[in-house]
Amino acid sequence: MQYSLMLHQTPSQFAARDEANTQAFGQFVGAMQEAGVLRALLGIEPAETGRVVRDRSGAAQVDAGPYSNGDAQLGGLCVIEVPDLDAAIAWAKRAPLDRVAAIEIRPTRMMPVG
Repeated sequence: MQYSLMLHQTPSQFAARDEANTQAFGQFVGAMQEAGVLRALLGIEPAETGRVVRDRSGAAQVDAGPYSNGDAQLGGLCVIEVPDLDAAIAWAKRAPLDRVAAIEIRPTRMMPVG
């Protein structure tokens, strides 16, 4: 089964994306690659760089990001293929947790394109 590990970061954690951060996540990603469970990897830029499109009375309205007004925003996404939720949780626990506010785990379906 495939699961998305959605890594949420605070503004200060986004600001701390430096060489040490890259190395810490590189080790985590490398371990998933070595185990053969990693299916996709996305690094997402800070929320203020994005836009949100919403329906407003039948018309599309574009607002400056973020979608959520919480303290932490989506900073990255790893899609892994493991036997069950417990295995996905075990992988999330191996992430550099001092560099994320939280890791949300959800079952994921990869959809074919084209």
